[in-house]
Amino acid sequence: MTTFKLLMRDKLAAVGFVVLAVYVMLALLAPSLPLHDPLEMHPQEILKPPSRDYLLGTDSHGRDVLSRLIFGARVSLLVSVTSVMGAAVVGTFFGVISGYFGGMLDNIVMRIADVLFGFPGLLLALAMAAALGPSSRNVSIAIAVIYLPIFARVARAPVLSVKEEEFILATRCIGARQNRIILLHILPNIMAPIVVQASLSLSKAMITEASLSFLGLGTQPPAPSWGSMLDQGRRLMELAWWMAIFPGLAIMLAVLGFNLLGDGLRDVLDPQLRHLA
Repeated sequence: MTTFKLLMRDKLAAVGFVVLAVYVMLALLAPSLPLHDPLEMHPQEILKPPSRDYLLGTDSHGRDVLSRLIFGARVSLLVSVTSVMGAAVVGTFFGVISGYFGGMLDNIVMRIADVLFGFPGLLLALAMAAALGPSSRNVSIAIAVIYLPIFARVARAPVLSVKEEEFILATRCIGARQNRIILLHILPNIMAPIVVQASLSLSKAMITEASLSFLGLGTQPPAPSWGSMLDQGRRLMELAWWMAIFPGLAIMLAVLGFNLLGDGLRDVLDPQLRHLA
């Protein structure tokens, strides 16, 4: 049975997959959907509650909240995916070479990881975003940096055991090059924990992106972003509850979807857990 079919047998993982699939489809099709312009202001429609014309109401500038939520999903998903993928690629590279070659290289890589681990993730991202300047690109870089040591350690741990396996020793005996051993024999056997870590990191990356945008260091107005929408909505909670509630729900459902999918992947890709299931 394929991994996808096994994953879909888990009801919670299937729910997470469906939630994320809906988000991705809405984000990709946003320009083609019959939505109001997310940047267009309507002074006569300021703070309108949810209605037939504006399903989720309007904000303090008369902009459609639903439209801004859907277009904001593009930003949140893009920043989360690019930052985690960047951290996964670079972190896995350093984790694999440090675990495989060991010695001084391993000590240097792991000590750098320890230094990065010494800072709270959000605080480090906040400092980097403030230093680099407020923008989605800089937020992606900041989030990638805080996840680098996580992927480095996740990749290093299985390499330490896999490199001592008999099939690796046999490959060395026949004269295979180091890069061939790493790419064709080491990496395929350590990908499962990396994939699971990436799926779980996406939810935290989304929260971090929303937090930085909430603080004004992420996507800059008037571009839609869930974090900045939440910041605007909290100031008007008593007058327009929908401005804060709907962005908060969007973030909550996306994070829940990533977590459910990540838990399902962990169960499917772990041979012991799969056997118990």
